[in-house]
Amino acid sequence: MSAEQRLIVIDWGTSNFRAFLVDRQSGTCLETRRSEAGLKALQTAEFPHYCEAQVGDWREGGQVPVYLAGMVGSKRGWSEAPQLDLPVSGRDLAAHVVAAPGLENAWIVPGVKHVDEAHCDVMRGEEVQAFGALALAGNPDADCCLPGTHSKWARLRDNHLTAFTTLMTGELYHAVRFHTLPGEPARDEAPFDEDGFRQGLARAQGEEGVLHALFEARSRHLYRGLAAEQVGSFISGVLIGEEVRAMRVARPDLERLLLIGAEALRRPYTLALETAGLEVTPLDSDAATLAGLAVIAEHHHTR
Repeated sequence: MSAEQRLIVIDWGTSNFRAFLVDRQSGTCLETRRSEAGLKALQTAEFPHYCEAQVGDWREGGQVPVYLAGMVGSKRGWSEAPQLDLPVSGRDLAAHVVAAPGLENAWIVPGVKHVDEAHCDVMRGEEVQAFGALALAGNPDADCCLPGTHSKWARLRDNHLTAFTTLMTGELYHAVRFHTLPGEPARDEAPFDEDGFRQGLARAQGEEGVLHALFEARSRHLYRGLAAEQVGSFISGVLIGEEVRAMRVARPDLERLLLIGAEALRRPYTLALETAGLEVTPLDSDAATLAGLAVIAEHHHTR
């Protein structure tokens, strides 16, 4: 297979590095490499050397192009790429890629932003997955839920990203579990517990609000039989339940969603979303990243 038939796509975030060698024509992933060398593990000058060390043997002397998405394009990353104003298409992202300093034929994909008096929000990486989800679904319109440390709910119409909202669900889960009294029994790893999670979902709908519901992780552990190994799932249920409740209020017309994430997150989110009456189509986050960067690379290649 010639260099022109291949593409390297990299999702480089705060905590992880994921690289994929892709067949341009079929979109097939030929090889994958992963590490925990995220942004926080590297200094700015180290990025081109680390990237070359990871994928240099795929590049054939720089002939195979590299497209990078995620926090790698932030001020804390390799080199800052712009964040484009909404609405944004895949073609717009391709038109504003930034050459990665120190590595030939490597391009950093921009992020997006929504800034006005009513709403201020930013995104890096999830926009690529959202466009990839559109390509995989074969539909120009979709609403997407992208769970994670900072969950994103994105709305796409006519192949344009038109709105998105960030919710700090994952980061708050970590903070509550590891740095609060209610989370104390959940310090150790435990498998997902559906009953504990559903209890949390139910309490997220309570009149007393999410702040009281989180404290019930402690009171239920003391007096209502919530086992230590259920506490983490209960906290997760409260926070994911609040995320879904808030977005149902913000988007009352919402009926169906593309759920884009790793399998471990898709299960609890599917429970929460279906409990809220939404139709869910699950998509793997790696597949969405590959499809999205392939779309952007094709637009960039034909410019």
